[in-house]
Amino acid sequence: MILGLSRGHRTVREAEHWLDGQVRQLGGPDLVVCTHLVAVPYPHVALSVAGSTADRLAALPDTGPELRVAAARAADEHTARRSGRAVHYPGADRMVGTLTVGDLIAVSAIERVVVLGGTSAAPDTPVHTRDFVRPQWQAGELVLVTGPHHAGGLAPFEVPDPTPCCAEH
Repeated sequence: MILGLSRGHRTVREAEHWLDGQVRQLGGPDLVVCTHLVAVPYPHVALSVAGSTADRLAALPDTGPELRVAAARAADEHTARRSGRAVHYPGADRMVGTLTVGDLIAVSAIERVVVLGGTSAAPDTPVHTRDFVRPQWQAGELVLVTGPHHAGGLAPFEVPDPTPCCAEH
């Protein structure tokens, strides 16, 4: 079962904070929770939640009528495995320290690791996780996009604490 919901969160950080409290209650070894940037009825972050235990998913708060289109879009994208940024997924708790690409794939739901631009990473390449790994649905696979790391190997492209736009102004 895949459920779309929207609480009108304006930022990904806000949505993730709300999710942390909800996900602890849901549990489940197959739980996959994604964030989706949507523009209707206003720019915000919608969510999709997938798991085999429908009764636990039904316990999540209802989406208000004004946000149901956004919630449905998030569920559709997750169902088709076209888009969505996975925040919680099987093995997410093991994405700490430095792992090889092969190990990262072996212990998590991540199916492929690519270097920014689309080249697949070799299985023995180290990935410095920075304890923050957010793969995305792309063409039916859960893919981690990475870039070069200053100590060699790779790191997830998304950083844990990005500098806000125009921080220097």
